[in-house]
Amino acid sequence: MVRNILAVILATSLVGLIVPHPGAAQETAHETPSPPRQKWSFAGPFGSYDQAQLQRGFKVYREVCATCHGLSMLSFGNLSEPGALGYSEAQIRQLASEYTVQDGPNDQGEMFERQGRPADRFPPPFPNENAARARYNAVPPDFSVIAKARTYERGFPWFVLDAFTQYQEQGVDYIVAMLTGYEDNPPAGVSIPQSLQYNKYFPGNAIAMPKPVLIYTGGVTYDDGSPQTTEQYAKDVAAFLMWAAEPHLNTRKRVGFQVMVFLVIFAGLLYFTKKKVWSAVKQGHA
Repeated sequence: MVRNILAVILATSLVGLIVPHPGAAQETAHETPSPPRQKWSFAGPFGSYDQAQLQRGFKVYREVCATCHGLSMLSFGNLSEPGALGYSEAQIRQLASEYTVQDGPNDQGEMFERQGRPADRFPPPFPNENAARARYNAVPPDFSVIAKARTYERGFPWFVLDAFTQYQEQGVDYIVAMLTGYEDNPPAGVSIPQSLQYNKYFPGNAIAMPKPVLIYTGGVTYDDGSPQTTEQYAKDVAAFLMWAAEPHLNTRKRVGFQVMVFLVIFAGLLYFTKKKVWSAVKQGHA
């Protein structure tokens, strides 16, 4: 009886391997490619943020992304912290004053609006989720930790190599690929609902986020002479979102290196101390 059951299970498994799923050929033909690996100043154990790139990325975020996506976990003052965007306190006060934030309640128990202050967090683009759904039929994700939340599987043996090279940039690589992956005409055999758009790097290829027109048309002006191309915009805003998700990366890497140096020296001292102590014990027994 048991043998018969095992035989049936084995036969079913073999059939599943030999006979493809009806949609397998179509899925293979239109498999979502892995995002290309980018070069980042903050990659590796000694990498650090490029302040000029962070400032450009923040500019792209303000002019393109902030219409739909918030930064609810960041305050204006975070932009002037060590290792951040390099803004002065005066610049942060000016920046904060350009925003209107809700405060209260006042003495009459009512909420009111006022100019932003450096300690305030970035106000959300929508008053509530229902307002976002009414406009876009979806709630655009908050961008505070999007660079850490979005990732992809690199598979074997790459994930083993990543552990040694400390590759942690899957999120920003994906953001760059997604922002540059819009195509007006999907490949043959791929059907995209009318309310969605085709993106070759987005899982499932059908994305609800509209194509960021300013990024594709050079609509964001850079003052430092950097190229105003889709790829440059995507890399800059991705770097800024990486900083937003991990603003203390520079400090973490510096302290981590110091700790490793300490551990190496400490291990050496322990080794020579052990040899000194046990040499005395051996001489005493002798």
